Amino acid sequence: MSKSKCLLFINNMGYYAAHGLRGSILEDLLNKTNQEYYDDDLAVIQKVPTPIKPVELDHSKGVITLAYFDAKSTVDYIGNVQGYPVCFDAKETKGNNLPLSNIHEHQIDFMGKFASQGGISFILVYFTDHNRFMAMEIKQLEKIWTESKSGGRKSIPIDWFDEDLEIHSHSRYLVHYLEVIEKIINK
Repeated sequence: MSKSKCLLFINNMGYYAAHGLRGSILEDLLNKTNQEYYDDDLAVIQKVPTPIKPVELDHSKGVITLAYFDAKSTVDYIGNVQGYPVCFDAKETKGNNLPLSNIHEHQIDFMGKFASQGGISFILVYFTDHNRFMAMEIKQLEKIWTESKSGGRKSIPIDWFDEDLEIHSHSRYLVHYLEVIEKIINK
């Protein structure tokens, strides 16, 4: 699928305009891509649910009406790609920068430890105003994170992302990040 078709797909998902559903577009695109990867025996990647503790239930409707986060989540996606363990966190942002406040220290720690065990860790960012999907390996993210704690920038400009790790649509794969994983492996 071309970028223009992907943008058309996104624009036709009007019910995602609510502020509270930020990230839903990217999550839906990734979930659809992951299902295609699974169906094609290319990868087994799953969305990691955020653990919650239900407080109030509406038994008549069978829904949770009040809950709180039970524990810090680690990353959004985890799995295996052709024998390589992979984890990544997906972020969506407007404008030209990804605020570092959108990333949590425990996520950086988890991805760093995952990579130190031989896994592939990265963030995948959808810059909505540019309709661009970019990846950044944990090593580069850790460096930026450390510099921010010492008075450095508090956001990551889009031009700090390696253009070689830009993610494109391809055929049925709306966010074809396997090409980026291949590039990371071949480094």
